[in-house]
Amino acid sequence: MHSVFAEAPDTRAQPEPYAVSAEFYDILQAHDDDRRVRRLYGAAVAQARMGIVDVGAGTGRVTLMSLARSKVGVHAVEPARAMRAALMTRLAALPAPQRARASVHPSALEEAVLRDAADLVICHNTVACLTPDARETLWASVAEVLVPGGRLLLQLPPDRLPAEEQRRVFPVQRMGRHEYGGHMVMSAAGPRIRTRVDYWVRGTHGLDGMRGTHGTNGLLGEHTETFWMWPATRSDLVADLRRHGFAVSSARNDPAVLAVTLGQRLDQGLGQGPWRCHTGGRHTVC
Repeated sequence: MHSVFAEAPDTRAQPEPYAVSAEFYDILQAHDDDRRVRRLYGAAVAQARMGIVDVGAGTGRVTLMSLARSKVGVHAVEPARAMRAALMTRLAALPAPQRARASVHPSALEEAVLRDAADLVICHNTVACLTPDARETLWASVAEVLVPGGRLLLQLPPDRLPAEEQRRVFPVQRMGRHEYGGHMVMSAAGPRIRTRVDYWVRGTHGLDGMRGTHGTNGLLGEHTETFWMWPATRSDLVADLRRHGFAVSSARNDPAVLAVTLGQRLDQGLGQGPWRCHTGGRHTVC
């Protein structure tokens, strides 16, 4: 007779996405990201005439820039509670007229009710963290959200696995009597990219000359979080998007961004393909 031992299931709650990084994102990365989103998307935002959807809004860099540079409604889609909390706090501090144009959706885009709601969708720092299946779902949802002729601007993910470990150090930032810093390490792990982010906080000489006492170097805390990314080439993304009715935009864009335009449905009554895509002033069936 053999004894059978059943292993108890792991019932521990998994940490929410960005539960660690949300605290440190703005202090360590937001300044550079502000400049980046203005450069990459500012001109397109100013041209929006119907609505803007910010997919993966995070703490609100694209959303706030869109409210400042356009007059249309802005939909911020952010399913991560930790990032959304910072976004809501930031939006709540805006003047009432701007706040009235902002809607926050606490879900993935496919769960938001936004059909034909916008002529511009922006995916900044988002697509890299989606699995191939999740990307397919996103493209279909974007095609529902955009009106025909609307544009999708997406920041391209890495196009390959890193051949060796890549390390990026965040510039140290000071706030009051504390300094904040950290680094990001990217490495290949099978078909994915493992991205580990380490943060630290340490005490500094304050106005009264006192120094942090937690350790000889004033270290107050260390924190870490790991993210996963799936590489994809530009040509692969273009092929995927064409199946959902998109064509590459003829307008000049930064190489870090893929810009595509949604075609006109041939049969509006059915609400499904085939599509008539806009390509250099011509129309082709996709």
